Amino acid sequence: MSPRLKRSAWLLIASLQGCSLAPTYQPPRLDLPEHYREQTSDGPWHLAQPGERLSQHWWTLFQDKQLDDLQQRLLKANPDLAAALAHYDGAQAYASQLHAGLFPQISASAQPLRQRQSDNRPLRGSTQPSVYDSNTAGFALNFDLDLWGRIRNQVAAGDAQAQASGDDLAVARLSLQQQLATLYVQLNGLDAQDRILTSSLDDYTQALQLTRDRYQGQIASELDLTRAQSQLAEARAQLDEVRGQRNLAEHAIAELVGEPASDFQLPPTQALLTIPKVPGALPSGLLQRRADIAAAERRVFAANAGIGVAKAAWYPDFSLTGLLGGQTQGSGNLLSTGNRYWALGPLVNLPIFDGGRLSAQEHQAKAEFEEASAHYRSQVLRAVREVEDNLAQLRDLQQEVQDEQAAVSAAQNTQTLAMNSYQAGAVNYLDVVTAQTAALQAQRQLQALQTRQLQASIGLMTALGGGWSPEG
Repeated sequence: MSPRLKRSAWLLIASLQGCSLAPTYQPPRLDLPEHYREQTSDGPWHLAQPGERLSQHWWTLFQDKQLDDLQQRLLKANPDLAAALAHYDGAQAYASQLHAGLFPQISASAQPLRQRQSDNRPLRGSTQPSVYDSNTAGFALNFDLDLWGRIRNQVAAGDAQAQASGDDLAVARLSLQQQLATLYVQLNGLDAQDRILTSSLDDYTQALQLTRDRYQGQIASELDLTRAQSQLAEARAQLDEVRGQRNLAEHAIAELVGEPASDFQLPPTQALLTIPKVPGALPSGLLQRRADIAAAERRVFAANAGIGVAKAAWYPDFSLTGLLGGQTQGSGNLLSTGNRYWALGPLVNLPIFDGGRLSAQEHQAKAEFEEASAHYRSQVLRAVREVEDNLAQLRDLQQEVQDEQAAVSAAQNTQTLAMNSYQAGAVNYLDVVTAQTAALQAQRQLQALQTRQLQASIGLMTALGGGWSPEG
């Protein structure tokens, strides 16, 4: 081959190495609204792309040291999070394996043998020994030229899958953090319920003593006495139920932070958590920080690269192979000129007939791309719905809390009036029981609504991928 022809051949090979049969990648198109329906946005929607996320310590917006300590313990000791991290490390290692295909593969071998050949071996010469030594050592080289981008698309798909696995790790971490924050808010609410019931028990105990004194003084009936006793016992039962629920929440928190429930205990919280102020506008671009959306988009990219891999299988596969080594019959220098062997040349593999296997693989790759695209769209729509749900919950619960606060004030007024009237002999104890029961229910309902507000706030933070900047 002439030097000019050789140069032309190498230039052709070099240009083909930049070739890729994967379709030009475009993230799936989505028709999204310009802003959240429940709250006006100050920015346009953006398609999810891998990139920076908000601070992983979003729970600090609640300004609770005990919650922060629990979250730190979760990050260090939760076994499910450790498993997700190990899965991510495995995905990274697999991507590194695929990268190795871009480079020449060189191996070395050595084979010192003592062997005997059959006396009846075909074409055996009369002077050949039956037993002899054979020492062989050498190097082998193989390099796939990847003219159609098969390996490069495999690498691109592997990298995208590794990125998606990293996003899956972030999803797992955020989910566990959300579970912990939700349980902590529940425990905080149960402590508040405990305080309400304990205060009511004190009131009911005093009311029972008053009724007992009146009964002994033949001012109140035995019916009034049994009503007071029943009311006190019922309140104690409610307190027992609340403390039982708190134990369950405490055990669940222990599991999340990687500690045995038997050795774990949290002191009662003394005040309700503060609900973080939601910014006046939530840019829809915050959805870019949702790890599940980023993971879905990376899997679309990987599936797109998979189409390139399937298409490349239709074309001839060119690789370069080489051998270099030495061989002796038990003595002599393996590296001497007479003992050396070598080989160098191209290897071409071209499919001729495969019974439709390659066609089926290409159809499969395209179907996987459509599946990944549909999953991506579903993930974005779910994200939008979760943001809208929690915004609506916060708005509606705020109004409900205001109404319930009015109900609590009225019920407490009624309770005071009923007790004063009973002491004056104007009403019987049934009116007192009814008023006290209504006041207790109103207080507990108000506290339950406040807990739901906190849970909706957690839901909004996680729906946005991890809260919002403190400055809004």
